Amino acid sequence: MVSIIIRTKNEERWIESCLKSIYEQNYKDFEIILIDNQSTDKTVERANFFDVKVHTIEDYLPGKALNFGIEKSSGDIIVCLSGHCIPKNNKWLNNLIKDLDKPDIAGVYGRQEPMSFSKDNDKRDLMIVFGLDKKIQKKDPFFHNANSAFKRSTWEKFPFDDQITNIEDRVWGEKIISQGLKIIYEPEASVYHYHGIHQDGNPDRLRNVVRIIEELELKKGNDILIKTADKKDITAIIPIAGELQFFGDRPLIDYTILRAKQSNLINRVVVTTDNPKIIEHVQDCGIKLAHLRKANLSVDFVSLEAVFQDTVMNLEHSGSYSDLIIGLQVTYPFRPKNLIDNMINKLIQDGLDSVIPAYAEYRAAWVSKENNIQIYDKGFMPRKFKKDPLQISLLGLGFVGYPENIRKGKLIGKKVGIYELTKPMNWIEIRDKESLKLFEPLIAKQEFNF
Repeated sequence: MVSIIIRTKNEERWIESCLKSIYEQNYKDFEIILIDNQSTDKTVERANFFDVKVHTIEDYLPGKALNFGIEKSSGDIIVCLSGHCIPKNNKWLNNLIKDLDKPDIAGVYGRQEPMSFSKDNDKRDLMIVFGLDKKIQKKDPFFHNANSAFKRSTWEKFPFDDQITNIEDRVWGEKIISQGLKIIYEPEASVYHYHGIHQDGNPDRLRNVVRIIEELELKKGNDILIKTADKKDITAIIPIAGELQFFGDRPLIDYTILRAKQSNLINRVVVTTDNPKIIEHVQDCGIKLAHLRKANLSVDFVSLEAVFQDTVMNLEHSGSYSDLIIGLQVTYPFRPKNLIDNMINKLIQDGLDSVIPAYAEYRAAWVSKENNIQIYDKGFMPRKFKKDPLQISLLGLGFVGYPENIRKGKLIGKKVGIYELTKPMNWIEIRDKESLKLFEPLIAKQEFNF
């Protein structure tokens, strides 16, 4: 006996065609369990015209819904079918389950074909993914529960993850393949599927799918992100002018040098300064690249962009090219330990031009325009309702960017990402005697392994 588990959510448009096609199958020994995610249309009413057992689920998650439906079923073979998938012909069910009598086959999934009115991106995806050749998958964990089958005994050993938000089928496939079992793709068990496998390109769904796949790769030891960052040549530039200032029992710059050295991704650290004594000190700290810049780059009206531009140009003139530049100012002694690597990874992962740290400001903000004070944000609203707070930039704490922008005199590129900090201590800045006196007692409480 086969138990067909159908998950639905407002499938009124499709459910009757789906059920009619099931009842036209030449394989007749089945029951249908419909798990409805609180539909607000006539899905359940239309389904009740057929011999279907209907159960409603709250707090819907895909794996949770399937596990719930299977628990309510009694068949030795389980078939999963989406409520908007329509079996193509009367041989669909027989073709889907015929290979499950083989002991090393854990699951079978069938073909999905677009409808004439499906969007082009959905047609493309379905045509590319679901081909005409039957496959036996020994390493590939791809599995798709819009149209799939497996034995109850297999599910009892390997139930679906009932906590994840998406691709419970792919996660299940990972478990199966890791146990030396096989998955079959059966193109002769075909259904029509109007929106394709990527939910019409829904961005939230795409983000969740990618996040889960990346977590699976991490569990297998395949940290794609770190491997990509490891291959890059990354330079940290620390600008400092004037006299060597002390904070606690050591020079203020030492705290920034330490964080740069603790990075797993930085290849070189460069200090640019107008003071030869600072060069001597940082060389004693193990910094080999210390650049004595021109005095005219240290005057008040010269921008930080010009200092970084000069440093990058000098490095490249000497034959030292970088893939990424990290800017670190010495006035932030409480910089978080993993900040630098986390920002680098964010830039690579999100495909950004620049990443800057910032903190969210929920208090009301005002701006002066033509001698008139105007509210800048959403005003006096409780912070829990402010979904888009102001982000206060902490550029001196660190920024990540590409040398191509710095070479043009720009620290920040067009596509900018925010790395949000939540601990106020991290953005404490030491710029004068008053701040030094106020915050110096805190430094003794911090753990720095120099």
